[in-house]
Amino acid sequence: MCKTNYTTKKVLSRFIRSHRHDTDFCSYYTSTEINPLLYYVSVCPNCGFSSSEECSTYFPPNAKEMIQQKICDNWSGRNYCFERTVDTAIESYKLAIYCSSIKKENHVALAGLYLRLSWLFRTEKINHEEEQRFLRLALEEYVNSYMVDDYSGTQLSEIKLLYLIGDLSRRLDLVSQATQYFSKVIEKQTDTLEKGIVQMAKDRWAEMREVKSS
Repeated sequence: MCKTNYTTKKVLSRFIRSHRHDTDFCSYYTSTEINPLLYYVSVCPNCGFSSSEECSTYFPPNAKEMIQQKICDNWSGRNYCFERTVDTAIESYKLAIYCSSIKKENHVALAGLYLRLSWLFRTEKINHEEEQRFLRLALEEYVNSYMVDDYSGTQLSEIKLLYLIGDLSRRLDLVSQATQYFSKVIEKQTDTLEKGIVQMAKDRWAEMREVKSS
């Protein structure tokens, strides 16, 4: 945004140790210090512009001017490039979400920010209401991404996106929508190499049927 070069802290992959995974791909790490979620967002210490690696480098007309006015001109100079606490990590996500909203970022990138922020509230900050709030926002953006196909060319495959929409819907008690998207995954089982995702969809479907019949 302001062309300032800066280096921000990341957790080296060899130090990352997870001991548990949820059905929406949320990981639990052995300590907060090695949780890569804390460093997913990059925040420019000079101007405050914040983004993730999934965000595009494109700025639509007037976006830079709006970010300059709403963020850069009011920036306190706080430096997020060093070790972060859970609270400063949450601040970095909210900054990135604000920037992404102003520049009309792709739905899939905005969804990724919302989803990871919800994971922080699930695994580190432990706030169920905030977790559910950001899960709902992530779900909305993932559905929009699927509808307009802006996930193409990213690391998120169609079948994984369909599964994720199904699982987030399930977690938010949107049973009909969850069933709809899990069925889309299962319908593609002969056309995909991601057999593990298909099996996960079948498992979630079975769990939902068990809950319904109990």
